[in-house]
Amino acid sequence: MLPGRASADVGSGGLSIIRDTEIENTIRVYMAPVFRAAGIDTSSVQIYLVNDPHLNAFVAGGMKIFIHTGLLQEAANPSQVIGVLAHETGHIVGGHLARVREGMRAATAQAIIASVLGGAAAVAAGHAEGVGAALLGGSEVGQRSILSYTRGMEQSADQAAVKFLEESHLSARGLLEFMKKLESEEAVYGSERDPYLMSHPLTIDRVRFVENAVAHSRYSDVPTPPNLIAAHARMHGKLNGFLNQPADTLRRYSADDPSMEAKYARAIAFMRLSETDKALAIMDPLIKQSPKDPFLHELRGDILKDAGRNRDAMESYKAAVAILPWAALIRISLAQTEIEQNENPLLPDAIVNLKEAIRYESQVPFAWRQLAIAYGRLDKHGLASHALAEEAMLTGDYRNAGRLALRAMKVLPEGTPEWLRSQDIEMEAKRLKKERE
Repeated sequence: MLPGRASADVGSGGLSIIRDTEIENTIRVYMAPVFRAAGIDTSSVQIYLVNDPHLNAFVAGGMKIFIHTGLLQEAANPSQVIGVLAHETGHIVGGHLARVREGMRAATAQAIIASVLGGAAAVAAGHAEGVGAALLGGSEVGQRSILSYTRGMEQSADQAAVKFLEESHLSARGLLEFMKKLESEEAVYGSERDPYLMSHPLTIDRVRFVENAVAHSRYSDVPTPPNLIAAHARMHGKLNGFLNQPADTLRRYSADDPSMEAKYARAIAFMRLSETDKALAIMDPLIKQSPKDPFLHELRGDILKDAGRNRDAMESYKAAVAILPWAALIRISLAQTEIEQNENPLLPDAIVNLKEAIRYESQVPFAWRQLAIAYGRLDKHGLASHALAEEAMLTGDYRNAGRLALRAMKVLPEGTPEWLRSQDIEMEAKRLKKERE
């Protein structure tokens, strides 16, 4: 996890985005067969977790899927999540976003995407609180009016979802269960209960269509693979541990509950209560049992980092990275911990980790900020200015981006990759600043 302390208050309708490698990876594993059936390259789909308790999911910016934590926490099984996201995939393939009748003008859509890409992972401020939430603000972005599909689009997305699930040999029962849940809540609370009902109109015809599909599919009773059930439980434990009050988590999951979900949740609750020894007493046996599980090492690193035990945290993060070298967020946590040791011999390794993280995820402002700090401490001021220019571009600070890029170009050897990229930033920042004015 990329931990951070930032407001989780969505204020006037802004989106609060959280990042977690394990949960994002779980969703990708869930959806890989569906994306293949839809003819979508899995790597081209970006998944964002919205810190919001309502049941909701939506697509924006083409291949970007936003999932509320409330949906993940309330989903009883992987099939329900897969069903909902298969429906969202239907919207993507159908090109519905471009034809939305109301609720999202192009400028607002771009504002959402710019905020997500610029701020979603800029949350590592040195302390774990929640799953690491970043307020993305924006009064023009209303949670209940992000998208508003027509009934025809909803029926089309349902048809596509059922087709994708059938071709993947997966059950559509989870989609039906989710619809039934929404139907029940709508009857009790009205359409104001969950944003999903506002943006995805639910009709009797839609429910009947999915019921018919479930009744006639050969795969309706196909059992969910045990590995997905286990991943779902871990996701529940992690979300409940980070997003619920620690006292509530400890009441919900008893000390004698042997499930991984309970152990995950309790370890995180103890971390948040600064009861480090109790958290480690849960994690260490789990790691001994599953030493090749990168996410156990990552969580242990978070616990130790939260307790100020950075050197010990580094070893846990290194273990996680050794198992999962592509995990950019874990590399960023490792690099941050190395930098915070204030020992110059650790800085080259921190730079390597940050550059590797950026190679996998270049649009993480916090990674560029940390890279600038590391370069600055090594008196590599041209590279530091370039890194700060990259950060400024991602956060929309075009005035400073151009200024920092020019500063970098004055110091860096002409023609080097960083010099050329700084030149690009200076020109692009000038253009974007002019457009904004």
